[in-house]
Amino acid sequence: MSSEPQVLVVDDESRLADLFAAWLGAERPVATAYNGEEALEQMTDSVEVVLLDRRMPGLSGDEVLQEIREEGYDCRVVMVTAVDPDFDIIEMGFDDYLVKPVSKDELLDMVEEVITRSAYKHEIQEYYSLVSKKALLESEKPDRELEDHEEYQELTVRVAELRERVDDSVSSMSSHDDFVGAFEDLQSEN
Repeated sequence: MSSEPQVLVVDDESRLADLFAAWLGAERPVATAYNGEEALEQMTDSVEVVLLDRRMPGLSGDEVLQEIREEGYDCRVVMVTAVDPDFDIIEMGFDDYLVKPVSKDELLDMVEEVITRSAYKHEIQEYYSLVSKKALLESEKPDRELEDHEEYQELTVRVAELRERVDDSVSSMSSHDDFVGAFEDLQSEN
């Protein structure tokens, strides 16, 4: 096992960050950061997953996410936050979103899932990310508000375009039954 961190947990609530790190530490090397500046200092190419709180004093999670993407790090970012999703998530470059409180199983499953997704083509990653955002908004917003929101409508169109392109790729992943099953479930909902 490498000593370089594979997961970076970023949360200004140090006890929560330490708890998440303890849960994950049995599986892989983990580092913690208690603010945005510290998170960026600890970013390396070995980090595969960043678990990132949105609301932090100083440099917010949104700003840390933007910096990670601008610096070109090839990692998955999961927002783990008490902030309920709103339409602003459409433009954000995260891979998935968990709303606190989060159980140990939810956290471990999410990290495994996004690491597994890393192995797939960019279009499939983008598709999954956009479907996740679409599902979040649909669970939080009334239909009328969704119908009237231009960015949401554009998101829906982009999901449909990507679905057509990734269908062949997804169906060829028979050795990854869970991944295919997840896509089939998502496709049958839409």
